[in-house]
Amino acid sequence: MIFLLYMALGVVAGILAGLFGVGGGLIIVPVLIYSFTLQGVDPAIMTHLAVGTSLATIVFTSLNSIHGHHQKGATRWPLVGWMSIGIVGGCALGALTASWIPGSDLQTVIGLFAIAMAIQIAFNLRPKGGGTDYRPPGRPWLMGGGLIIGWASAIFGIGGGSLTVPFLLWRNLPAQQAVGTSAACGLPIAMAGAASFMWFGHNHASLPPWSIGYVYLPGVLGIALTSMLFARIGVRLAHRLSPTLLKRLFAALLLMIGVNFLL
Repeated sequence: MIFLLYMALGVVAGILAGLFGVGGGLIIVPVLIYSFTLQGVDPAIMTHLAVGTSLATIVFTSLNSIHGHHQKGATRWPLVGWMSIGIVGGCALGALTASWIPGSDLQTVIGLFAIAMAIQIAFNLRPKGGGTDYRPPGRPWLMGGGLIIGWASAIFGIGGGSLTVPFLLWRNLPAQQAVGTSAACGLPIAMAGAASFMWFGHNHASLPPWSIGYVYLPGVLGIALTSMLFARIGVRLAHRLSPTLLKRLFAALLLMIGVNFLL
């Protein structure tokens, strides 16, 4: 029954992720927190378990996105390689930081981030991409940016697209390539983040059965199986609806999630 529950959650997360054009972490983390509450998971580790499990699911859900952007030639793989050096260290540092934050405080931090993302999406607050005179950012910029993005993504349980795309646009990467390169960066974020949460939570006494550290395996498998399939349905729905309407709906959804976490 628990596994079927997470398959159902994957359907919802996949459709919403495809509909709103996000990797799913901003949706999966709150849904996991609510489901862990119903399961009676210890509140002290519930949020950490949701974040770690979300990152583990993104390992699988990011593969479809990476393949699609690569086929369109929108991924700058040299940039991905240099950013990944910083991302791996940043994710480990982010998971360590999250492990130091009490569960209720971590929910507050995630709630504030959701509200910030709602404002950013509603008002389209991001830099413009570069033009034909684009020059790649230097390696220190890429590794430093990857470090910060990995650190924040591990704390919030996201694939980093909401942070990586603005960073690459700020460094004058054309918009389509910024999105494609960001999608590829989501895989090392998810892998390094999930592994770090497994490590930092491996000896906690309150973990539910079938957990490896702060990663809940039934949640990972159930969500990954259905979200990868139903994200395509979300994408089809997205093409039938107004982009402006989609942004407003997603911003409203994130705002409600953020406010709920703060109350």
